[in-house]
Amino acid sequence: MTGGVPLFRRLALLGIGLIGSSVARVARERGDIAAEIVVNARTQKTLDRVVQLGFADRVEIDPARAVDGADCVMLAAPVGAFADLASRIAPHLMAGAILTDVGSTKQSVIRDVGPLVPAGVHFVPAHPVAGTEYSGPDAGFTTLFQGRWTLLTPPPGTDPDAVEKVAELWRRCGSMIEIMEPAHHDRVLAIVSHLPHLIAFTICGTADDLEAQSKQEVLNFAASGFRDFTRIAASDPVMWRDIFLNNREALLEMLARFTEDAQAMARAVRWGDAGYIEDMVQRGRKIRRSLIELKQA
Repeated sequence: MTGGVPLFRRLALLGIGLIGSSVARVARERGDIAAEIVVNARTQKTLDRVVQLGFADRVEIDPARAVDGADCVMLAAPVGAFADLASRIAPHLMAGAILTDVGSTKQSVIRDVGPLVPAGVHFVPAHPVAGTEYSGPDAGFTTLFQGRWTLLTPPPGTDPDAVEKVAELWRRCGSMIEIMEPAHHDRVLAIVSHLPHLIAFTICGTADDLEAQSKQEVLNFAASGFRDFTRIAASDPVMWRDIFLNNREALLEMLARFTEDAQAMARAVRWGDAGYIEDMVQRGRKIRRSLIELKQA
Protein backbone atom coordinates (compact mmCIF):
# COMPACT_ATOMS: atom_id res chain seq x y z
CA MET A 1 0.00 0.00 0.00
CA THR A 2 1.31 3.44 -0.97
CA GLY A 3 -0.87 5.37 1.48
CA GLY A 4 -1.47 9.11 1.50
CA VAL A 5 -4.71 11.03 1.16
CA PRO A 6 -7.01 9.29 -1.35
CA LEU A 7 -7.71 11.22 -4.54
CA PHE A 8 -11.43 10.31 -4.31
CA ARG A 9 -13.70 9.37 -1.44
CA ARG A 10 -15.72 6.88 -3.49
CA LEU A 11 -14.85 5.45 -6.91
CA ALA A 12 -17.72 3.73 -8.74
CA LEU A 13 -16.69 1.37 -11.53
CA LEU A 14 -19.51 0.52 -13.96
CA GLY A 15 -18.24 -2.57 -15.74
CA ILE A 16 -15.52 -4.78 -14.34
CA GLY A 17 -13.64 -6.38 -17.21
CA LEU A 18 -9.90 -6.22 -17.83
CA ILE A 19 -9.61 -2.42 -17.48
CA GLY A 20 -12.07 -1.89 -14.65
CA SER A 21 -10.75 -4.77 -12.58
CA SER A 22 -7.16 -3.61 -13.12
CA VAL A 23 -8.07 -0.10 -11.90
CA ALA A 24 -9.80 -1.64 -8.87
CA ARG A 25 -6.77 -3.78 -8.08
CA VAL A 26 -4.38 -0.82 -8.33
CA ALA A 27 -6.68 1.32 -6.19
CA ARG A 28 -6.92 -1.43 -3.58
CA GLU A 29 -3.15 -1.99 -3.53
CA ARG A 30 -2.13 1.69 -3.39
CA GLY A 31 -4.77 3.06 -1.05
CA ASP A 32 -4.35 6.63 -2.33
CA ILE A 33 -6.73 6.51 -5.32
CA ALA A 34 -10.05 5.93 -3.56
CA ALA A 35 -11.12 5.43 0.04
CA GLU A 36 -13.99 3.22 -1.16
CA ILE A 37 -14.41 1.14 -4.34
CA VAL A 38 -17.92 0.32 -5.55
CA VAL A 39 -18.43 -2.06 -8.48
CA ASN A 40 -21.43 -2.49 -10.77
CA ALA A 41 -21.85 -5.21 -13.40
CA ARG A 42 -24.69 -6.56 -15.54
CA THR A 43 -24.95 -9.94 -13.81
CA GLN A 44 -25.03 -11.10 -10.22
CA LYS A 45 -22.63 -13.90 -11.18
CA THR A 46 -19.97 -11.33 -12.07
CA LEU A 47 -20.58 -9.40 -8.87
CA ASP A 48 -20.32 -12.60 -6.82
CA ARG A 49 -16.93 -13.21 -8.45
CA VAL A 50 -15.82 -9.65 -7.61
CA VAL A 51 -16.71 -10.31 -3.96
CA GLN A 52 -14.63 -13.51 -4.05
CA LEU A 53 -11.67 -11.65 -5.60
CA GLY A 54 -11.87 -9.03 -2.86
CA PHE A 55 -10.97 -5.82 -4.71
CA ALA A 56 -14.25 -3.96 -4.05
CA ASP A 57 -15.72 -2.58 -0.86
CA ARG A 58 -19.26 -2.91 -2.17
CA VAL A 59 -21.02 -4.34 -5.24
CA GLU A 60 -24.30 -3.16 -6.74
CA ILE A 61 -26.40 -4.69 -9.54
CA ASP A 62 -28.21 -1.34 -9.97
CA PRO A 63 -25.92 1.29 -11.55
CA ALA A 64 -27.95 4.11 -9.97
CA ARG A 65 -27.18 2.73 -6.50
CA ALA A 66 -23.53 2.21 -7.47
CA VAL A 67 -22.99 5.89 -8.30
CA ASP A 68 -24.85 7.23 -5.25
CA GLY A 69 -22.43 9.49 -3.35
CA ALA A 70 -19.50 8.69 -5.65
CA ASP A 71 -17.20 11.62 -6.42
CA CYS A 72 -15.67 9.67 -9.33
CA VAL A 73 -17.69 7.44 -11.68
CA MET A 74 -15.84 5.44 -14.35
CA LEU A 75 -17.70 3.85 -17.26
CA ALA A 76 -15.76 0.65 -18.01
CA ALA A 77 -18.35 -1.34 -19.96
CA PRO A 78 -18.31 -1.81 -23.77
CA VAL A 79 -18.85 1.61 -25.42
CA GLY A 80 -22.14 0.46 -26.98
CA ALA A 81 -23.64 0.32 -23.48
CA PHE A 82 -22.62 3.86 -22.50
CA ALA A 83 -25.76 5.69 -23.67
CA ASP A 84 -28.05 3.43 -21.65
CA LEU A 85 -25.76 3.52 -18.61
CA ALA A 86 -25.49 7.30 -18.73
CA SER A 87 -29.25 7.74 -18.93
CA ARG A 88 -29.73 5.45 -15.92
CA ILE A 89 -27.13 7.12 -13.69
CA ALA A 90 -27.48 10.78 -14.73
CA PRO A 91 -30.23 11.69 -12.19
CA HIS A 92 -28.20 10.08 -9.40
CA LEU A 93 -24.79 11.67 -10.00
CA MET A 94 -23.60 13.84 -7.13
CA ALA A 95 -23.01 17.54 -7.73
CA GLY A 96 -19.31 18.12 -8.27
CA ALA A 97 -18.65 14.49 -9.21
CA ILE A 98 -16.32 13.53 -12.06
CA LEU A 99 -17.69 11.21 -14.75
CA THR A 100 -15.01 9.52 -16.82
CA ASP A 101 -14.62 6.40 -18.96
CA VAL A 102 -12.10 4.01 -20.51
CA GLY A 103 -13.63 3.62 -23.97
CA SER A 104 -11.52 3.14 -27.10
CA THR A 105 -13.70 5.48 -29.24
CA LYS A 106 -13.96 9.06 -27.99
CA GLN A 107 -16.25 10.85 -30.45
CA SER A 108 -19.01 8.28 -29.84
CA VAL A 109 -18.58 8.55 -26.07
CA ILE A 110 -18.88 12.34 -26.18
CA ARG A 111 -21.89 11.99 -28.51
CA ASP A 112 -23.67 9.37 -26.38
CA VAL A 113 -22.79 10.53 -22.87
CA GLY A 114 -22.10 14.27 -23.10
CA PRO A 115 -25.72 15.47 -23.56
CA LEU A 116 -26.84 13.42 -20.54
CA VAL A 117 -24.31 14.80 -18.05
CA PRO A 118 -26.10 16.98 -15.48
CA ALA A 119 -24.99 20.53 -14.74
CA GLY A 120 -22.37 20.56 -12.02
CA VAL A 121 -20.92 17.15 -13.00
CA HIS A 122 -17.52 17.19 -14.72
CA PHE A 123 -17.19 14.93 -17.79
CA VAL A 124 -13.61 13.87 -18.60
CA PRO A 125 -13.44 11.12 -21.28
CA ALA A 126 -10.28 9.00 -21.13
CA HIS A 127 -8.72 6.01 -22.84
CA PRO A 128 -5.97 3.90 -21.25
CA VAL A 129 -4.11 2.43 -24.23
CA ALA A 130 -3.37 -0.90 -22.59
CA GLY A 131 -4.87 -4.34 -22.72
CA THR A 132 -4.60 -8.05 -23.31
CA GLU A 133 -6.84 -10.53 -25.12
CA TYR A 134 -8.42 -11.56 -21.80
CA SER A 135 -11.64 -10.20 -20.32
CA GLY A 136 -13.73 -10.38 -17.17
CA PRO A 137 -12.98 -9.55 -13.52
CA ASP A 138 -10.30 -12.26 -13.26
CA ALA A 139 -8.31 -10.74 -16.16
CA GLY A 140 -7.11 -7.59 -14.39
CA PHE A 141 -3.68 -7.05 -12.86
CA THR A 142 -1.99 -4.15 -11.10
CA THR A 143 0.80 -3.54 -13.63
CA LEU A 144 -1.40 -3.33 -16.76
CA PHE A 145 -1.00 0.45 -17.09
CA GLN A 146 2.68 0.74 -16.11
CA GLY A 147 4.54 2.76 -18.75
CA ARG A 148 1.48 2.91 -21.01
CA TRP A 149 -0.33 5.98 -22.27
CA THR A 150 -3.72 7.20 -21.13
CA LEU A 151 -5.27 9.68 -23.55
CA LEU A 152 -7.67 12.32 -22.19
CA THR A 153 -10.17 14.00 -24.54
CA PRO A 154 -12.02 16.57 -22.40
CA PRO A 155 -14.70 18.60 -24.24
CA PRO A 156 -14.10 22.36 -24.53
CA GLY A 157 -14.83 24.17 -21.27
CA THR A 158 -14.18 21.18 -19.02
CA ASP A 159 -13.03 22.20 -15.54
CA PRO A 160 -9.19 22.03 -15.54
CA ASP A 161 -9.10 20.77 -11.96
CA ALA A 162 -11.33 17.82 -12.92
CA VAL A 163 -9.08 17.02 -15.89
CA GLU A 164 -6.03 17.10 -13.61
CA LYS A 165 -7.69 14.78 -11.07
CA VAL A 166 -8.43 12.21 -13.78
CA ALA A 167 -4.87 12.59 -15.08
CA GLU A 168 -3.55 12.03 -11.54
CA LEU A 169 -5.72 8.92 -11.14
CA TRP A 170 -4.06 7.42 -14.21
CA ARG A 171 -0.59 8.55 -13.14
CA ARG A 172 -1.12 6.67 -9.88
CA CYS A 173 -2.11 3.65 -11.98
CA GLY A 174 1.26 3.95 -13.73
CA SER A 175 0.23 5.71 -16.96
CA MET A 176 1.78 8.52 -18.95
CA ILE A 177 -0.75 11.21 -19.90
CA GLU A 178 -1.55 12.94 -23.18
CA ILE A 179 -4.47 15.28 -23.93
CA MET A 180 -5.84 14.78 -27.42
CA GLU A 181 -8.66 16.08 -29.61
CA PRO A 182 -11.39 13.38 -29.89
CA ALA A 183 -11.48 13.06 -33.70
CA HIS A 184 -7.69 12.86 -33.84
CA HIS A 185 -7.75 10.20 -31.13
CA ASP A 186 -10.19 8.09 -33.14
CA ARG A 187 -8.08 8.28 -36.33
CA VAL A 188 -4.89 7.38 -34.48
CA LEU A 189 -6.52 4.43 -32.70
CA ALA A 190 -8.10 3.27 -35.96
CA ILE A 191 -4.66 2.54 -37.40
CA VAL A 192 -2.75 1.39 -34.29
CA SER A 193 -5.48 -0.71 -32.68
CA HIS A 194 -8.81 -1.05 -34.46
CA LEU A 195 -7.56 -1.97 -37.94
CA PRO A 196 -5.08 -4.59 -36.63
CA HIS A 197 -7.92 -6.23 -34.71
CA LEU A 198 -10.18 -6.15 -37.77
CA ILE A 199 -7.44 -7.82 -39.83
CA ALA A 200 -6.79 -10.43 -37.13
CA PHE A 201 -10.47 -11.36 -36.83
CA THR A 202 -10.71 -11.58 -40.63
CA ILE A 203 -7.62 -13.77 -41.06
CA CYS A 204 -8.83 -16.16 -38.39
CA GLY A 205 -12.24 -16.23 -40.08
CA THR A 206 -10.55 -17.08 -43.39
CA ALA A 207 -8.68 -19.95 -41.69
CA ASP A 208 -11.90 -21.15 -40.09
CA ASP A 209 -13.58 -21.30 -43.52
CA LEU A 210 -10.94 -23.66 -44.95
CA GLU A 211 -11.96 -27.25 -45.56
CA ALA A 212 -11.52 -29.47 -42.52
CA GLN A 213 -8.20 -31.06 -43.45
CA SER A 214 -6.53 -27.80 -44.45
CA LYS A 215 -7.82 -26.08 -41.33
CA GLN A 216 -6.37 -28.81 -39.09
CA GLU A 217 -3.01 -28.37 -40.80
CA VAL A 218 -3.21 -24.59 -40.23
CA LEU A 219 -3.71 -25.23 -36.51
CA ASN A 220 -1.05 -27.95 -36.31
CA PHE A 221 1.64 -26.00 -38.13
CA ALA A 222 0.76 -22.43 -37.15
CA ALA A 223 3.85 -20.26 -37.31
CA SER A 224 4.42 -17.32 -34.99
CA GLY A 225 2.74 -14.86 -37.38
CA PHE A 226 -0.57 -16.73 -37.36
CA ARG A 227 -0.32 -17.36 -33.61
CA ASP A 228 0.01 -13.62 -33.04
CA PHE A 229 -3.18 -13.04 -35.04
CA THR A 230 -5.04 -15.67 -32.99
CA ARG A 231 -3.97 -13.95 -29.76
CA ILE A 232 -5.49 -10.68 -30.93
CA ALA A 233 -8.56 -12.49 -32.30
CA ALA A 234 -9.24 -13.99 -28.85
CA SER A 235 -10.37 -10.55 -27.63
CA ASP A 236 -13.86 -9.84 -26.29
CA PRO A 237 -16.36 -9.92 -29.21
CA VAL A 238 -18.92 -7.51 -27.71
CA MET A 239 -16.29 -4.89 -26.91
CA TRP A 240 -14.80 -5.06 -30.41
CA ARG A 241 -18.18 -5.08 -32.14
CA ASP A 242 -18.97 -1.84 -30.34
CA ILE A 243 -15.56 -0.31 -31.15
CA PHE A 244 -15.87 -1.08 -34.87
CA LEU A 245 -19.41 0.31 -35.11
CA ASN A 246 -18.64 3.42 -33.05
CA ASN A 247 -15.47 4.32 -34.96
CA ARG A 248 -16.67 3.25 -38.38
CA GLU A 249 -15.64 6.35 -40.35
CA ALA A 250 -12.02 6.40 -39.17
CA LEU A 251 -11.77 2.60 -39.34
CA LEU A 252 -13.12 2.45 -42.91
CA GLU A 253 -10.74 5.25 -43.94
CA MET A 254 -7.74 3.33 -42.58
CA LEU A 255 -9.03 0.07 -44.06
CA ALA A 256 -9.24 1.72 -47.51
CA ARG A 257 -5.67 2.98 -47.20
CA PHE A 258 -4.48 -0.44 -46.06
CA THR A 259 -6.33 -2.12 -48.94
CA GLU A 260 -4.57 0.12 -51.46
CA ASP A 261 -1.18 -0.71 -49.89
CA ALA A 262 -2.00 -4.43 -49.81
CA GLN A 263 -2.90 -4.30 -53.51
CA ALA A 264 0.40 -2.54 -54.25
CA MET A 265 2.26 -5.29 -52.37
CA ALA A 266 0.30 -7.93 -54.29
CA ARG A 267 1.38 -6.31 -57.58
CA ALA A 268 4.99 -6.31 -56.41
CA VAL A 269 4.78 -10.02 -55.60
CA ARG A 270 3.02 -10.77 -58.90
CA TRP A 271 5.60 -8.92 -61.01
CA GLY A 272 8.66 -9.81 -58.98
CA ASP A 273 9.39 -6.28 -57.75
CA ALA A 274 11.98 -7.34 -55.17
CA GLY A 275 12.97 -3.76 -54.34
CA TYR A 276 9.42 -2.75 -53.37
CA ILE A 277 8.97 -5.87 -51.23
CA GLU A 278 12.26 -5.37 -49.43
CA ASP A 279 11.47 -1.69 -48.79
CA MET A 280 8.12 -2.58 -47.17
CA VAL A 281 9.80 -5.19 -44.95
CA GLN A 282 12.49 -2.67 -43.94
CA ARG A 283 9.83 -0.11 -43.03
CA GLY A 284 8.17 -2.69 -40.80
CA ARG A 285 11.47 -3.41 -39.07
CA LYS A 286 12.01 0.32 -38.55
CA ILE A 287 8.63 0.72 -36.83
CA ARG A 288 9.36 -2.26 -34.60
CA ARG A 289 12.73 -0.79 -33.58
CA SER A 290 11.03 2.53 -32.79
CA LEU A 291 8.47 0.79 -30.54
CA ILE A 292 11.24 -0.99 -28.68
CA GLU A 293 13.13 2.26 -28.17
CA LEU A 294 9.95 3.88 -26.80
CA LYS A 295 9.42 0.90 -24.48
CA GLN A 296 5.99 0.30 -26.03
CA ALA A 297 6.78 -3.14 -27.49
